Order: sequence, then structure tokens, then C-alpha cells
Amino acid sequence: MSISFEEAQEIIVQSEEITSPAEVQKAYDEMGKQITYDLELADPVVFVVLNGALIPAGNLLPRLNFPFQIGYLHATRYRGETKGSDELVWIAEPSIDVKDRVVLVVEDIFDEGTTLAAIVKNLEERGAQKVYCAALINKVHDRKPKEFKVDYIGLDVPDRYVFGCGMDYNEYWRNLPGIWALKE
Repeated sequence: MSISFEEAQEIIVQSEEITSPAEVQKAYDEMGKQITYDLELADPVVFVVLNGALIPAGNLLPRLNFPFQIGYLHATRYRGETKGSDELVWIAEPSIDVKDRVVLVVEDIFDEGTTLAAIVKNLEERGAQKVYCAALINKVHDRKPKEFKVDYIGLDVPDRYVFGCGMDYNEYWRNLPGIWALKE
């Protein structure tokens, strides 16, 4: 679904900020401390999952106080839509070889986990020694796979359509510094 610029402007009127920019920054601080503690001696490859994790990674990675390599990958189930499909589409495969490496995957949101679980499985199949996941947002609901967990979570949000901090509303509003949701 594609929307116009005017529709993107109007969606803010129909939405509310549910997490402030200050709360988001505090979450980045806490995630950065924990990841640094766990991975500072691991010589990891950090993959930013495009497009959503671009903004979370830009805020989180400067908080990691150790050397690491940065790469990217782009897999999606959404294609600009608000509802995903079952098909995982690779737009850009991992940009750095992961064989025998520790990997940290940075994602914007841990929703149902299907896309992220498929990414992790692919990295493991490519020979990654260990794959960790970090997501700024955890959407609270019971539709997540029980066997898949995210290692580092910044904030929990209710089971609503959320955007901002890298997450989009029909490809708009990724740039919001707080987390927004459509009004209920």
C-alpha cells in the first residue's frame, strides 16, 4: 500500500506518542552497556537489518565501547505494507562473511519474530559461531515462537501498529525520535 505525502502528514493527527524520545535514549544506553559487557572481547560482526534498523543502529552502535565490523543485510516480509506475508524476501544478503565469527544482528522491532528468526538461521547456515540479536522494540503479545528469543531488548510496547525510531508507517515516519501508535 502506497500513501501520499499528505496522507503521511495526516497520520500523525490519528496517532499518539507512546514512548518518549528520552525513554528511547535511555533504552539505547542500557542496551549499549549490556552488549558491551557481553561482546567486548568477541570481535563481532554487527549487521544492521535495513531499512528499519538504520536509525536504531545509528543510535546504539556509538554506545558500544569496543571494536567491531559493521555490515548490512536486507530481508523483508512487508514490502512497504502494514501487514506482512509468510514469504521472506532477500533484498541484500549479508555483506560480510560470517564463517567462524560472532555476529550481532540489530533490528528495529521484535514483533512475531519470523523475519528475524529466518535471518538468524541463515547466518548460522553460513557458519556463524554464535548469533546474538538486539531489537529496540519488543511488541508484547503471545504470537512469538517459543523457541526463538532476542538477546537484547530496549523497550516493550503494546500490541498496536507502531512507528518511529526506524519503524515505518507505509515507508514514512521512520525518523520520529519517539515511538508512535495509531490511536485506538
